[in-house]
Amino acid sequence: MSGTLNKVMLIGHLGDEVKMHYFEGGGSIGRFPIATNETYTNKSTGERVTNTDWHNVVVRNKAAEICEKYLSKGDKVYVEGRLKNRQWQGEDGNTRYSTEVHVQEFTFLTTKKEGMQNNGGSAPAAQKPASIENKAPSKASAPAPASPEEDDDLPF
Repeated sequence: MSGTLNKVMLIGHLGDEVKMHYFEGGGSIGRFPIATNETYTNKSTGERVTNTDWHNVVVRNKAAEICEKYLSKGDKVYVEGRLKNRQWQGEDGNTRYSTEVHVQEFTFLTTKKEGMQNNGGSAPAAQKPASIENKAPSKASAPAPASPEEDDDLPF
């Protein structure tokens, strides 16, 4: 097979706010770390162990602006992209290396801003179905003789 594949899929939590850099031509780049966890039980001690890996994530242009607007530290996000290696000279003269995930697609799984809106919005929404359910049994209990006949017609 002559083709190659460079694809990364991560689900993790933001370790910091999205750091933006804007360019003169109107482009932008956003950077943020994502933490992924691996949890297992140590066989010899029976202790639960969690290992955390940190990934440097890079988003560009409109996607970066969207991430900056809606994401904050602690939010859970799915990112899909490519691994890219970067190299530069540090202030001390040493060559530094970094591996980054250059995002092509992303999905917000939980955001604090969205969570606050959903909690405020879902509480009344949760109450509405509850009130509908509360009304439905009272209607069903009034015509009780009709309910058994309808139950007989149901295929399950």
